[in-house]
Amino acid sequence: MSDKTVTHALLGGKLHVYRRPNSGCWQCSTYLSGKNRRKSTGEDSLAKAKDFAEDWYLELHGKLKRGEMPNEKSFKSAAEAFIKEFSVINEGQRSPKYIESQEERINLHLIPYFGSKGLSEIKSGTVQEYRMYRREHSNTKGPPARSTMHQELVALRQVLKSAIRHGWLESLPDLSVPYKSSGKLDHRAWFSPEEYKQLYTATRKHAQEAKGKRWEWECHQVHEYVLFLANTGLRPDEAARLQYRDVVIEFDEGTNETILVIEVRGKRGVGYCKSTVGAVRPFERLKERNKPKPDALIFPKPHRDLFNTILDDEKLKIDRDGRRRTAYSLRHTYICMRLMEGADIYQVAKNCRTSVEMIENYYASHIKTSLNASAINVRRARPNSQNKQSE
Repeated sequence: MSDKTVTHALLGGKLHVYRRPNSGCWQCSTYLSGKNRRKSTGEDSLAKAKDFAEDWYLELHGKLKRGEMPNEKSFKSAAEAFIKEFSVINEGQRSPKYIESQEERINLHLIPYFGSKGLSEIKSGTVQEYRMYRREHSNTKGPPARSTMHQELVALRQVLKSAIRHGWLESLPDLSVPYKSSGKLDHRAWFSPEEYKQLYTATRKHAQEAKGKRWEWECHQVHEYVLFLANTGLRPDEAARLQYRDVVIEFDEGTNETILVIEVRGKRGVGYCKSTVGAVRPFERLKERNKPKPDALIFPKPHRDLFNTILDDEKLKIDRDGRRRTAYSLRHTYICMRLMEGADIYQVAKNCRTSVEMIENYYASHIKTSLNASAINVRRARPNSQNKQSE
C-alpha cells in the first residue's frame, strides 16, 4: 500500500475519488449544498470506484432537486441572513438610503421569485428566466429599466456572495447578460454655452421680478444655485451638505484670479474643489443675503420645483436627444465647458472627484474641441513622379 493519499478528479473537479494510506477501498467526495460529502465506494478497483462515485454524485443531485437534502439552504433564508448583517457590515460606508433600497429590492422582487429555491439551484439559466419574468410581469406601464434590472442583480449577487462566505454555496453563477454586445455610451444631459446663458438669464429675471414678494428669497437662492454649481462642478448632494465654513475665498497665483476653495463631503469622502472665478460673486451674495453662522447650510432647500418650472418655461427641460435635464446637468455643464476651454482632463477629473475614464466615456466623446484637426487632417507628401526613374 502507498503511504500517500492517491486522488483522482472527476466531472471537472466536482467529484473526487481517493484512497487513503493503508486502506483497501476507494473513497469519493464532493462539495454540495454547503457541505463536504464523503462516502466509501466499497471497491478496490479504481474503474469500479469511479462508476460508483458518479452514480452517487448523480443521486445526490437528484435528492437536491427534489428537496430531499435537509442541509440545502433556501434563497429566502440566505437573503434574510444577508439583510440582517448588511446594515451592520456597511455602517458608515454606505448611506442608509442605499441599504434600505437594497433590502426593498430583495423583499419585493428577489425573495418572491427565488425564495423557495435552494441556493445550488440558482444557475445562470435561472437568472435569465428571472430577467424574462420581470419583463413580462412588470406592474408598471413598461418593462423595468436597464438600470433597475442592474440594481436587482447587484442585490442578488450580494446575497449569493454572502452565502459563499457562510459556506452555504460553492461558487457564484454567471450573472452576466447573455448575447449582449458592447453598450452604447451616451453622453450626459448638459447645457451648451448658449443654453446655460439662457438659463441663468432666466433665473436672474425671476429674482428681479420677485422683489418684495414672499418668494423673493427662493428665487435669489435658485439663481445663485445655478451659478454656483455650474462654476464648481459639485454634485447636487454635495452642494446640499455644504456649509459656509467649507468655502474659502482665495487668490490663486496660478491663474491670477480670485476663486473659491471648497472642502467637499460627498460619496467619495472628503475632497477638495477649486472653482472658477464665476462662483465667487454668487457666494458673496449668499453670505450678504443670509448672514449665516459658519455651520449653516449654503443651500438648505433643493428648490427643485422652481428650478424645473424655469426649465419648462425656457423649454430647456428636455435636450435634443430626449434626455431630461436636472440639477445634475449643471455639474455636467461645468465639466464640458472646462474641456471645451482646453483644460487638462486629469485635473478636471481630480477637481470633480471622478475618474478620467468616466469623463472620457460620458463627456469628452461629444466635445468637438477634443478632436485635434491638425492631427487628423495630416497629409503625406506625395513622391514626385519625375523622380521615379527606372535604373
